[in-house]
Amino acid sequence: MTEPPRRELPPGRLGRGLMLGIAAAAAIYVGLAAWGDWSKVAARLGQFRWSMALAGTLLAALNYLLRFLKWDYYLRRLGIDCPRGRSFGIFLSGFSLTVTPGKVGEVLKSYLLREWQGVAMARTMPVVLAERVSDLVALLALSVLGIGGIASLQSPRRLLLAGTALVAALVVAVSWEQLGELLIRTVERLPVVGRLGPKLREFSRATRELHRPVPLLVAVGLSVLAWACECLAFQLVLGGFPGAAASLQLATFIYATMTVAGALSFVPGGLGVTEIGMVELLVATAQGVDRQTALAATFVTRGCTLWFAVLVGLVALWRVRPGRSRA
Repeated sequence: MTEPPRRELPPGRLGRGLMLGIAAAAAIYVGLAAWGDWSKVAARLGQFRWSMALAGTLLAALNYLLRFLKWDYYLRRLGIDCPRGRSFGIFLSGFSLTVTPGKVGEVLKSYLLREWQGVAMARTMPVVLAERVSDLVALLALSVLGIGGIASLQSPRRLLLAGTALVAALVVAVSWEQLGELLIRTVERLPVVGRLGPKLREFSRATRELHRPVPLLVAVGLSVLAWACECLAFQLVLGGFPGAAASLQLATFIYATMTVAGALSFVPGGLGVTEIGMVELLVATAQGVDRQTALAATFVTRGCTLWFAVLVGLVALWRVRPGRSRA
């Protein structure tokens, strides 16, 4: 079968978005380091056992592999045929734009599937949505499992309850056929955008299919395993600093809860929100952890997870970018 014509990605626009995200991250990290006293944070990093960073990076890679299995399961569930090698590259490429404004990376995977496989984006965007929903459900489940690791703090508990309510509402909204049909009929009556009705119906049908009980349970199960890997990575990184320690239960609560907070903030990559929350919770709850150690541990953890993902995504995007010769 002849493959659809492939158009070049607009490198200028994507590059500018990525540079803006990196610049914002640099400013945030410089500010956080200054807040914690540069010299003391640097001293903590000098005492760190960097083998723990390698272990954390390997666990992050396992997270990506498990989430790819979920991505592949969703595509097969919708009958979307894509060679697994190419599909893996497309999946990883979405990480490249994690820190760009507007969540562009979420749309990139659907765009690449359209360019390589000729599949309408209205049919693949539900996969991207379902990924995010199942990740949030899994992270909330991990937060609940880890909540026993804190004894007295009420703010994280309230945050967890609010996040649970929001995600529950989202699951109900994307699964409710009558609500979807009502919204589509409303859009169809509007000028200009009314012609989007058929695409919205395709999107709605695929979304409901992916949020039926069986696919939702499979996806959440894979997501729980995936994110548990990064919670363990966080614990190992923290243990790499002399005198610092946290139980796996506590590390799971902090990492999962602040990842949810970062996601629900709609800030690209959760930048600033996740880091500050992790630091504050570590100082308040973890044994032998002062602000400088918490900052250093947060910087290393984010390097092993967020920034390693961006690097992997950039390499994958270069490999699967439209217009690239397969020779």
